[in-house]
Amino acid sequence: GKHWTVNEVRALIRIWSDKNIQQQLEGTVRNKRIFEQVAARLQKFGIDRDWKQCRTKYKNLKHEYKSVKSAQDSGSTSKSMKFFKELDAILGHCTMEQASKSDN
Repeated sequence: GKHWTVNEVRALIRIWSDKNIQQQLEGTVRNKRIFEQVAARLQKFGIDRDWKQCRTKYKNLKHEYKSVKSAQDSGSTSKSMKFFKELDAILGHCTMEQASKSDN
């Protein structure tokens, strides 16, 4: 699919930072319905993405965040990513085991 623009990713993160969405994502593995909601909300911003694209982007961002985070935890500063601060605000509070549990 086409690349996500910075604005699209920002909008996705803004929706993802909604406590309600976070709780749903943390509590479930089958999350198609949640990402259908996310896609519908993106559409209100004029962003046309289907739920699969949203879920894939979410997974990729989460994965990238985790690898940057663990690099930082081990003292490396070479790794960074564009939306680290925003994601840290969402993901930084939950423990790593919680994060990996809701991953698959």
